[in-house]
Amino acid sequence: MIIPLHSRQYDAIVVGMGPAGASTAFELGQMGMSVLAFDKQVHPRYKVCGGGLSARIERILPADFKTVVEGTVYRVQFTYGGEDSFFIEFPQPVAYMVMRQKFDQWLVEKARQVGAEIKEDEAVVAVQELEDGVEVSTGKGRYRGPIVIGADGAMSVVAQQCFPGRRFRKIPALESEYHGETPHAFQQTRTALISLRAAKKGYGWVFPKENGLSLGVGEFVRGANRPRRSFEDFVNHESAVAGLSIPLPLGHPLPIANQQANRNGYRWTGSLVRHRAVLVGDAGHLVDPLLGEGIYYAIRSGQLAAASVAATLRNSTHRLEEYERNVEAEFGLEFRVAARLGTIIYGLPRSWHWWAGRTFPDGYQRVLRRYCELLQGRETYQTLWAKILQRLKGPFGRS
Repeated sequence: MIIPLHSRQYDAIVVGMGPAGASTAFELGQMGMSVLAFDKQVHPRYKVCGGGLSARIERILPADFKTVVEGTVYRVQFTYGGEDSFFIEFPQPVAYMVMRQKFDQWLVEKARQVGAEIKEDEAVVAVQELEDGVEVSTGKGRYRGPIVIGADGAMSVVAQQCFPGRRFRKIPALESEYHGETPHAFQQTRTALISLRAAKKGYGWVFPKENGLSLGVGEFVRGANRPRRSFEDFVNHESAVAGLSIPLPLGHPLPIANQQANRNGYRWTGSLVRHRAVLVGDAGHLVDPLLGEGIYYAIRSGQLAAASVAATLRNSTHRLEEYERNVEAEFGLEFRVAARLGTIIYGLPRSWHWWAGRTFPDGYQRVLRRYCELLQGRETYQTLWAKILQRLKGPFGRS
């Protein structure tokens, strides 16, 4: 069978229309670029995801994103088992809760509104570099343009075919959706739960949604990968969901950022640009290594990629590598500090929780409050880490 070559040339081809791809297409469209985008599914489609958006996302999204918000969290419960709990509450939002089928559909429609041509139910199976561009092949046709943006998730076809030898760690996560006849207390009090007991070397979560709860666990330390058992233990022993009939969970890999060696030493985002190919979001493994948050970084990386792609198309002296430098500058050190915190918290969760809570009750509350302020965009991992170290100077001053 001969697959036809479409005659139209586009400024950019986007593969995948989750938050990263849709944001890239939207930004490029706003800048007057002609965009062709593919998604292997038809929106709206269900996506396994906790659906928690840190409140700082307000800074980078159009204000009407709140039309698809399922719930707003003002209160967070941090716990290690049922013995110790810390509640942190704010007058301002800490996080917004969404169902991915609605949120992603909203982003896709934003891209359509600025002229992006979107082909759904058309999976990309091959990407070939040409002398003056790229050719993207699906089961229905071949399409050409000067640049391809890989936004096709943790198992990215673009990453596999355009970035040979690129290897990153993926952590296992399981997630389920509970829909009850009566509202859960977390829905009424706008509370989210983070539990360090839920996973051997990770955490569990309960997020309130409009019609129920999202629950899940993630294992963040290599060698501790037992997510199904962790999920069962979590729903069986967490008092917040006691007595609820929780459906069997679905699994998905979280492609978290990790340190990669290159000729200049080490970096925390890895290669995101190769010749005429660019990676954004999960395809670029731009996921927070402490809590596995990916949506914020997906959208922000899409915005940074679009700016660099447009500049390259308009100015022959501009290089796509600027995108990679900008991502490293904005996320790299943050990921490094997040990973350091994860090593401490997940490496010795019981000891960390007990020691911090017993030794510095007000200090632990303060650390957790600072973390919530990070989600609000009022802190960074770097400033949070500096304050933790400052707090520890007293008891360990000369150690």
